[in-house]
Amino acid sequence: MPELKYKRVMLKLSGEALAGPNGSGVHLETVNQICLQVKEVYDLGVQLGIVVGGGNFWRGRTASLMGMDRGTADYIGMMATVMNSIILQESLEKMGVVTRVLTALEIKEVAEPYIRRRALRHLEKGRVVIFGGGTGNPFFSTDTAAALRAAEMGCEAILKATKVDGVYDKDPMKDPSAVKFEKLTYLDVIQKGLQVMDSTAATMSMDNDIPIIVFDLSEQGVIKKVVLGERVGTIVGR
Repeated sequence: MPELKYKRVMLKLSGEALAGPNGSGVHLETVNQICLQVKEVYDLGVQLGIVVGGGNFWRGRTASLMGMDRGTADYIGMMATVMNSIILQESLEKMGVVTRVLTALEIKEVAEPYIRRRALRHLEKGRVVIFGGGTGNPFFSTDTAAALRAAEMGCEAILKATKVDGVYDKDPMKDPSAVKFEKLTYLDVIQKGLQVMDSTAATMSMDNDIPIIVFDLSEQGVIKKVVLGERVGTIVGR
């Protein structure tokens, strides 16, 4: 077995990643492709947690801008993340990956409630733990949920899957002159307002000294490359 650089990690997926070319909802072929990458690192013995967003179904911030109460809109978004968590679980289980979904919102018919010691035990037993329901509180993003759960689980890194191969000074999809950063500090991200994770998530990662690795999820085998320590994307650290 190859030597691992990271033995316990938190993978942050956006809800939009599950939508694939559809743009919204769920594209099952794309979900399966993502889960095949997860299986690669699972087979290496990496202890893996996953936090997934719900933007393919619902965006609380957008709804609040249209007049909905922000707290209500965010709770609906949390339920969307639970749906995505169950979709990931279904795909992974069919591939032989043992998983557990733990949610910050209690929905006992479909998932276990989030209990820190229980989640740690699942990781120690080699199960992929999918954390649904965000932090369980409105006004916090799933980026913050990923940073929080990574700290609670003692993860060695946060793997932020995106549509581009790292962090740029401008949007590379719109501006071909955008410059990619190979490495950034947490303060760079916070002070320059770079679109890596929101400031709460970046600060929490800094306080707990958890590096954030930003990479293009569409690259084949990229999650495996990250856990093996290959140079991929942009790393945010001290």
